Amino acid sequence: MTELVRDSLDHCVKCTICETFCPYSRATPLFPGPKYVGPQAERYRGSGASVDASVDYCSGCGICTQVCPQGVKIAEINSQARARLWEERGIPLRNQLIARPSVLGRLGTPVAPFANRTLRSRPLRLLAERLLGIHRDAPVPQFAGRTFQDWAREHRSPVAEQSVVYFHGCGTNYYEPGVGQMVVEVLEHNGFNVLVPPQDCCGLPLQSNGNFRAARIYVRHLVANLARYARDGLPIVANATSCSLMLKREAREILGVRDEDVRVVSEATYDVCEFLLLLHERGELRTDLEPLPLTVPYHAPCQQRGHGIGKPALDLLALIQDLRVIELDADCCGIAGTYGLKKEKYEISMAVGEPLFNALREAGGDLAACDSETCRWQIEHGAAVHAVHPVELLHRAYGLGPNGAAG
Repeated sequence: MTELVRDSLDHCVKCTICETFCPYSRATPLFPGPKYVGPQAERYRGSGASVDASVDYCSGCGICTQVCPQGVKIAEINSQARARLWEERGIPLRNQLIARPSVLGRLGTPVAPFANRTLRSRPLRLLAERLLGIHRDAPVPQFAGRTFQDWAREHRSPVAEQSVVYFHGCGTNYYEPGVGQMVVEVLEHNGFNVLVPPQDCCGLPLQSNGNFRAARIYVRHLVANLARYARDGLPIVANATSCSLMLKREAREILGVRDEDVRVVSEATYDVCEFLLLLHERGELRTDLEPLPLTVPYHAPCQQRGHGIGKPALDLLALIQDLRVIELDADCCGIAGTYGLKKEKYEISMAVGEPLFNALREAGGDLAACDSETCRWQIEHGAAVHAVHPVELLHRAYGLGPNGAAG
């Protein structure tokens, strides 16, 4: 698969469509554009070291690959080139730390009140910027204090004829366990027994920071826990669009992991909105949805668009009466996982996100909806608009829990 990614560069006709659509090359001269650092520079990298360090300013958003009319895997080429760059230079301590969310989560959760106060402390944020290179104003999530796995161990899913496996990801487990609870309850409301096996990080942050060796270890460990369910014919449903894309495609295409476990898990994995929409198309989704008189601008994150499944959240939310959803056409929020946390890239990420922030402010919604947790954190940081996963709106309309329409 990795050879196929690199071989795709020969299909590049230098049309510059990827340059036109890239929000990061527009935001900074430090990134000369996806064509230059991708297929153009890759022809030289084959004979030696990376041409220059500008490839590290590629965010990996994947927009260039999505718009390329020749099918060139531009973002994937850039990701592999970034890994070779950091192999040559050595991965900085900061990049090693922020690329391990499950490690940080296990350390921060038991001392959540103290850790959260530390993250809000201006003097300590200034110190972290100076010592580690994490920008003082970058949006960092707050530890929940109780993991989603803790909740899942105590929860008893109702007996049902059909089962589904839930892959929740690190963001849900350590920072947004309430989102995971809503995903489970929506699936249960639709007649599923929800299985939550032990799981760790998918390795995507490590991949994005050039540490392919560690990323492969993480993703192999994860799929080893999920593969037996996939072989039994159970669907694997995920609410983190970037993490599910890692399982669906990137572990094989970018990391070159060819294990049979990865293949079977890839074929069984669905984004949660994708899965629910498939149920609706088969006439199996419950539509006992109460009206929600809200105006909600919706942003489809880059990694969600990388799935190639359209925007299923829009179709699902259209089932809710009185819910006015505004589809936004901004390209990217700018955070790109850990990209916008870095001192040298924070201003770039905010410049990239500004069109989205403006659109959100102008929409005047009651709240915003977005499928990716890091994008939601960036939206709240940049636009000061509360952002939720689309499943939360379905959860409310189903009348589930204290926030439900009938609650």
